[in-house]
Amino acid sequence: MRHIISLLVENESGALSRIAGLFSARGYNIESLTVATTEDPTLSRMTIVTIGSDKIIEQISKQLNKLIDVVKLQDMTDKNYIEREMMFVKVRAEGEARRSEIQRLSDIYRARIIDVTDTTFCIELTGSSSKLDAYIKTLHEGDVIEVVRSGSMGITRGEKSLSI
Repeated sequence: MRHIISLLVENESGALSRIAGLFSARGYNIESLTVATTEDPTLSRMTIVTIGSDKIIEQISKQLNKLIDVVKLQDMTDKNYIEREMMFVKVRAEGEARRSEIQRLSDIYRARIIDVTDTTFCIELTGSSSKLDAYIKTLHEGDVIEVVRSGSMGITRGEKSLSI
């Protein structure tokens, strides 16, 4: 099962390495990882997406909580949360018909064309991972030049928050 784990960690060098090392030492894969500072410059928020049974995720959570860098941890999978990811995709856009088709697809998915050249478009799209995957599938395979994805970010809905 896919799990989204959100962490508040000390904003210090080596924290990311220790957390990633915990996963690799135990043979667990990180599907997605995002990290950035919070409103408190001494803390960073980390969002990790991983796959595993509830038992494995419980073990991961216990091991993460033992790390000195981890201030607070929350598995958002069973909670009411919002998840988003951002993607840039560079596509071949040669010929008026193809350019119009890419613009139409971008409108349907609420994507923005953020850079235009004579032969390419760079498109920005934000949404769930499945929405981004679906957009890529609608494009002709040979048209995709490059894809850059941010990784998932998540936040719980309502009053509950990951804060100290």
